[in-house]
Amino acid sequence: MEEMIAGHWLNYVGILALAIAVAFFLKYAFDSNWIGPSGRVAIGILIGTAMFPLSHWLLKRGYTYFSEGIAGLGAVVLYLSVWAGWHYYQLFSQNTAFLLMILVTAAIAGVALVRDSERIALLALAGGALTPILVSTGRDEEVALFSYLAVLGAGMLGISWRRKWKSLPPLQFIATLVYFWGWYNEFYSPKALGTTVFFAAVFFFLFTALPLARGLRGEELEQGEMLIVVSNAAQYLIAMRLMMWPAQRWYLTFATLALAALHYAAARLLPRKESDASRAARTLYTGLAVAFLTLSVPIGLDDEWITIAWAAEGTLLVWSGLRVRSTALRGLGFILYAIVAVRLVAFPIIAAPVFLLNARFLTQALCAAAYLAAFLFARKSDEKVATIETQGYYVLAVGANFLFLVALSLEVWDLYGRTSVPIDRALAQQLALSVLWVVYALVLMLGGVKWKSAALRWQSLALLGVAIAKVFFFDLSFLTRFYRIVSFFVLGLVLLVVSFFYQRRSTGTKES
Repeated sequence: MEEMIAGHWLNYVGILALAIAVAFFLKYAFDSNWIGPSGRVAIGILIGTAMFPLSHWLLKRGYTYFSEGIAGLGAVVLYLSVWAGWHYYQLFSQNTAFLLMILVTAAIAGVALVRDSERIALLALAGGALTPILVSTGRDEEVALFSYLAVLGAGMLGISWRRKWKSLPPLQFIATLVYFWGWYNEFYSPKALGTTVFFAAVFFFLFTALPLARGLRGEELEQGEMLIVVSNAAQYLIAMRLMMWPAQRWYLTFATLALAALHYAAARLLPRKESDASRAARTLYTGLAVAFLTLSVPIGLDDEWITIAWAAEGTLLVWSGLRVRSTALRGLGFILYAIVAVRLVAFPIIAAPVFLLNARFLTQALCAAAYLAAFLFARKSDEKVATIETQGYYVLAVGANFLFLVALSLEVWDLYGRTSVPIDRALAQQLALSVLWVVYALVLMLGGVKWKSAALRWQSLALLGVAIAKVFFFDLSFLTRFYRIVSFFVLGLVLLVVSFFYQRRSTGTKES
């Protein structure tokens, strides 16, 4: 603790005190007109430059920490001198000041690399990040600002890659975001769309490259790097959404799909290690791919097409999860299926007056097919899944049957509700519904017997129970003689057929 206080903390305080003393001395000399503007700037540049060889001299004599502080002091003096020469004394132009500050930043970064000092690299980053503020004129200089940030970011990330320094990327990322959104809030207009989209893409790929390259090289990503991956993708999508919606809707859809493809490719390319960090990285990239794919649907599609696309995506996730043995993918598929069910209930579709060939029936039928496909994929897969997941697939199969039955019921109900035949429409609708349920139950029973599926047979029996209750407690009381006769006749005939199948099955079992 004593060494930390005396050797490190006092070093910081001493450098700060010395910088303040020099500043007060120079101000006194300036106020007294001992030195003119050109001399003042020249003295600052000479003092700042002299700090670097002094720092190197101290380093050779073993004063590592102290030498880094001297190098930092030199950088501060150089930045302030250049800023004063342009902004305060107008000795040179803004472009010259900008170039000089870039050279100072590059020099400090070079010193950090040569000395393998992360602290000096942080100082270079701080100075580089402050440069646009120091040389700002308050005017819109988008290309110059973003080009500088891209070069600075590439340099800092390159240093981080070579020296494996973990503190530079988060700070550079934050600085880039601050400047990007600050400029956007102050100056952005639709006329700058193309240029801004280009630089947004440059920044996205810049901060995607380092963690992805480290992952591909077999290194495990830390939590901070994973946070950058998520934040970087989210910031890029938000920027695209603000600039492109709704005028450039399809370009935005393409950008979102490209994000999904990029993160999915990254998840597939990452080395498969058994460590928790490696699995977390693959799960992260996979989750981002699924998220962007899901978000692209409402961006590019409308109404029922969103529901259909999410149902198809859920099936794709379940199939992929079974193929690559990923529980996370299959879990995301189930979440999408739940969202589809909610959408079907919360956003009912108004059907066109065409039997079966309308948006409502096709949407419900395709969603039912997606549920059923997931069940069939799981049934044919050799992947060992947990009991609760197995039950989930059976719930999907039941849901598929229920959804398809609801779709047919609505179609039959509407068909007889708009018929031009001179009959009582309300009675015809009730009779048609009873007949449909009984016939559908019979089809389920036949399928259950043929494929030896107890699940289908039990669904058939449950539906028959509902149909029996409807016929005896509703149709018997409210239907007139003709409709009542047809309802009971169809029900009785189907019940006899079902009973025959069960008796035949029971006799065959005893004989064997």
